[in-house]
Amino acid sequence: MAITLNHTIVPCLNKEESAQFYSRIFGFEYVGAFSHFIVVRVNNTLCLDFDNRDKFDSNHYAFKVSEQEFDEIFGRLQAESIRYGSGPMTSDNMEINHNYGGRGAYFRDPNGHLLEILTVDYEMPGQ
Repeated sequence: MAITLNHTIVPCLNKEESAQFYSRIFGFEYVGAFSHFIVVRVNNTLCLDFDNRDKFDSNHYAFKVSEQEFDEIFGRLQAESIRYGSGPMTSDNMEINHNYGGRGAYFRDPNGHLLEILTVDYEMPGQ
């Protein structure tokens, strides 16, 4: 059996609002309450478990998407007037990138986490 990441906790100020944001913007399945978390299913192997916290560091979550999914997510970003950008340090320059022949964009969730969508994997040295 291949090892897969099953779930990760996303710290946030309002777990319900955050789960709804990810479901709405990415099209992820909203599962709802499990224990004290609010769960969103990314795919058949990964869930995001949103948990309220008073203080937390900003995290980076990157999602590889198809070209069609990129168009759909990007359209929802534009429809909600969410600022986006071409890189982690330029996450609000209102441009996308074309790294490695694909497309990518960065944007922030309501908690300040840096989100990324990309259509092509990064080229790693030695691959």
